[in-house]
Order: sequence, then structure tokens, then C-alpha cells
Amino acid sequence: MPRDSSHSSQRQALAAYGRLMRAANALRSVASQQLSESGLTLTQFAVLEALYHVGPMSLSEVARKILTTGGNLTMVVGNLEKQGLVNRKCSAEDGRVYVLSLTSKGKTLIGAIFPEHASAITGQFEALTPKEQKKLAELCRKLERQEQA
Repeated sequence: MPRDSSHSSQRQALAAYGRLMRAANALRSVASQQLSESGLTLTQFAVLEALYHVGPMSLSEVARKILTTGGNLTMVVGNLEKQGLVNRKCSAEDGRVYVLSLTSKGKTLIGAIFPEHASAITGQFEALTPKEQKKLAELCRKLERQEQA
């Protein structure tokens, strides 16, 4: 009895999804372990890293950049603020908008831990050739665009 091509296609898509999620979870675990000594969560690190590389941004810009929800980000930023790592101020242009920036303590911390983090991630990707890394990035972008369509 011939296999239904839609069933085969579905099985292949689900298998690919499962592999992608397992790989992403493995990478997330490595990143989380690497950051554990700093006392930062992955989301806290992502906020600091975005501000470090981009500069001051509104809460909504940071949320889009690090792919999180506004509600979760408000709590994360509140904790970073309590630790003295970020400042949150009303925008001069629009008082409804909060702009985040790194404090000197935040700059020092992210400047110290980012190189080690980047090295840990780079080490994980050494399992792939540069050509495979480029292809993986292209495929991930293609899946992102599909979601946005």
C-alpha cells in the first residue's frame, strides 16, 4: 500500500521540528550554564547584550530585539534595575515610552562576560563547517519569514 505523501510530509516536518527544538534546547542549556556564574538569566543577558551592542532602546524595541513579551520584559528589567545594571527613564519625546540604557556597572559586567559567552556559543557551532553554519542561518531566516507571512 503506497504511503500518503501528505502523511510522509507531515512526519518529515515534525521530525525536523523535533530536531530543531532539541538542538535549540541544547544550545540554550550551554548558554545558561555558561552564564550561571554571572548570576544572570538568559533573558537578562539578552537585554544587557542588546543594550551593549545597540545602545539605549525603548522597552518595546528591546522586546522585539530579544524576542520576548513586554510583560516578561518589565519584570526582567525591574530586576536588572534593582541590581544597578540598567537605567529606565521616560523618553523626552514621548512620556509613555521608557528608554533603557546600561549603567557603568552594567557596561562593565556585559563587557566582561560577553567574550566568554560568544566563545562558548562559537565552540558549540564548531560542530558545523562555516558553510553549514551559513546554510543553517539561511534556513532559520526562511522559517522566520514563513511565520511572519
